[in-house]
Amino acid sequence: MNPPRTQRLKPLLDTVPPGFVVDTRWLTARGIDPKSIHDYVARGWLERLVRGVYRRPAPQGTPADGGDSWAILLLSLQRLMNYAVHLGGESALDLAGHAHYLNLGGAPRVRFYGDVPSWLRRLPTSTEIVVRRCALFGDDSVGIEEFDTGAGAMVDVWRWPVWASSPERAILEALDELPRHASFDNLDKVFEGLVSLRPRRLTTLLGACRSVKVRRLFFVFADRHGHAWREHLDASGIDFGSGPRALFDSGRFHPDYRISVPETLLPVQPRPTEGDA
Repeated sequence: MNPPRTQRLKPLLDTVPPGFVVDTRWLTARGIDPKSIHDYVARGWLERLVRGVYRRPAPQGTPADGGDSWAILLLSLQRLMNYAVHLGGESALDLAGHAHYLNLGGAPRVRFYGDVPSWLRRLPTSTEIVVRRCALFGDDSVGIEEFDTGAGAMVDVWRWPVWASSPERAILEALDELPRHASFDNLDKVFEGLVSLRPRRLTTLLGACRSVKVRRLFFVFADRHGHAWREHLDASGIDFGSGPRALFDSGRFHPDYRISVPETLLPVQPRPTEGDA
């Protein structure tokens, strides 16, 4: 290999951690031409995953070996290729330790929210990657925070945190999945454990949320579980829209928020006393 290609290789190896992924667009933007990419693959300095997507090999036995870690893939998109994408919804709740009842059975599933390259859907992974647009909050990035996944532990110098929704944002993203892509029962159990949500952050997110359905459902669950932070939310300042909202045929309309939910989520009516009879 001639010296110019060798000179371009060192910055690449200094920039890309073992096990991380880059694509042709990222490589060519750094002056690495297609012939050099071919040479790097032939010499084992890069591994071709699918057309136009490459991985820097990782030592055998490390978490990055095999290239199937969703966290490493997401960090590659966020920290190397600068895609505006974050972990959200049920997956972010799971990352924060709140989703003990989610994804029971079936293939592992993670939810990426935002801008992703087209090749992501062609990438062979044992984890199902579900991609959602950020339409729920538009371009507002409020509630997206850094979380340590431990994905960088395979090489001590690479300990990047992943960008993910905070629990306050994640629960709203999860509610947006109802009723087709999420379970009322599972989210009810998750909501039961959300005892430490931040009311100021919730107020901001509820104001930025574009979905009347999500705002109504959030207060259905918030009133049902009555966590301490609920007292600090002023529902009178929330836009709940007008008219009833039917989510599915077998639901019952909540008396306060006029959205159809399973009967088990309706407020418990007090039993009449003898004096009321």
